[in-house]
Amino acid sequence: MAKRRLETMEENRAKLIAAARKAFAEKGYSAASMDELTASVGLTRGALYHNFGDKRGLLAAVVDQIDSEMASRAQEIGSRSGDDWQGMLAEGAAYIEMALNPEVQRIVLLDGPAVLGDPSQWPSQSRCLQVTRQAMERLVEQGVVKPLDAEAAARLVSGAALNAALWIAASDKPEDVLPKAQEAFLALASGLLAKQH
Repeated sequence: MAKRRLETMEENRAKLIAAARKAFAEKGYSAASMDELTASVGLTRGALYHNFGDKRGLLAAVVDQIDSEMASRAQEIGSRSGDDWQGMLAEGAAYIEMALNPEVQRIVLLDGPAVLGDPSQWPSQSRCLQVTRQAMERLVEQGVVKPLDAEAAARLVSGAALNAALWIAASDKPEDVLPKAQEAFLALASGLLAKQH
């Protein structure tokens, strides 16, 4: 009985996140109706409050899901380079490029910070930072990167990628801003190198 109830709760949670993701992407956070959203998946507002506390809690869950997907995709792209340094650069550039995705733009980069506050405090960003810090530690040990504090270097590289993505999302011409942001990101990051790579 308890197992089935847990499965139902997980299913309801997943249904609500999927419906919210669609509603927030199409209408934006403030215009999305919680009554319409819950009705669309055959649940009550009570289910929403039980699982997420409120609309803001639901947005936090949606942002966490999308931002985690972005980080996984960026890490996968980075891992293809076969080199820790090139991998980190490819990862940052890929994350920045995802700012062109309308769902990412609206939910993660525009509504997310407006409603949830500083993205560097989000759980998804903290997880991503830990991965970057570990990569930076390896790069410092290998002598590829200057002997800097790995967390400081990771925070600044991650922050640069995030801020580039935020800039693209807020821009009137995201496609024009993207190459400028990526070029500057690569130039900035290369300042960490112990010698030209």
